[in-house]
Amino acid sequence: MGANVSGAVVDGDETGLPLSPRLGDIPESCAALVLANLDPPEICKLARLNRSFHEASFANFIWESKLPSNYRFIAEKVIGDTNLLNLQKKDLYARLCRPNLFDAGTKEIWLDKNTGGVCLSISSKALTITGIDDRRYWTHISTEESRYPTVAYLQQIWWFEVDGELEFQFPVGTYSLFFRLQLGKSSKRLGRRLCNTKHIHGWDTKPARFQLTTSDGQRAVSECHLDNPGNWVVYHVGDFVVESPNSLTKLKFSLTQIDCTHTKGGLCVDAALIYPSNLGKEVRI
Repeated sequence: MGANVSGAVVDGDETGLPLSPRLGDIPESCAALVLANLDPPEICKLARLNRSFHEASFANFIWESKLPSNYRFIAEKVIGDTNLLNLQKKDLYARLCRPNLFDAGTKEIWLDKNTGGVCLSISSKALTITGIDDRRYWTHISTEESRYPTVAYLQQIWWFEVDGELEFQFPVGTYSLFFRLQLGKSSKRLGRRLCNTKHIHGWDTKPARFQLTTSDGQRAVSECHLDNPGNWVVYHVGDFVVESPNSLTKLKFSLTQIDCTHTKGGLCVDAALIYPSNLGKEVRI
């Protein structure tokens, strides 16, 4: 019996005393509990620490807690690919963090990789724009500065109005809606970015008006002058709060400048954007 006991002693140091437990000795189940309390970037960093944390980082319960509460709705109803639900939750999270086009490629959805927050983009082709089919006023121009192949460019018009609608099942939280606009028409020549500003006029006379309403009665209205020619600017329309995660929220939003005493022109309309409000400062495109 003594031989059996001595053979079971853990490795020791030069004095024969047992070594202290090492980080690699942490059971995988314990490592998973640690990871469950971290944000996705921190999980990925710790997964490189050792084998226990690496294996634990694949646990479904960890990543299900990072996915938004509406992830099934996104996969089934928005993207329309039920096979996504068969993926491991870590793979599903990574897949949803990539840009996912829907509605014939006119809208896009993705998760913020750091927080799992739901982000949406609605292209100019999914918006209702007064006069958009009349080439005297509007054209669709190709660009490399958008999530989409084209943006809508206004040459000149008296009545400027852009309207949008979206019905979506948002997770609980506060969200912000923006318009991404640019005064001037940008292009590239010999690898250099150029911006044609010759059609810009009328925006300094009266401010543009932004409006947002929701199906549960929330409303936001703001006004500002469009400026900063040659640069894409993200204009904040308003915020809305979602309290019921299982209900559809219908949004209506608009951008107008309908003072018909003067024309206005030289404006690119890229998209409307919806982000969790805590990500508002990180809005790019």
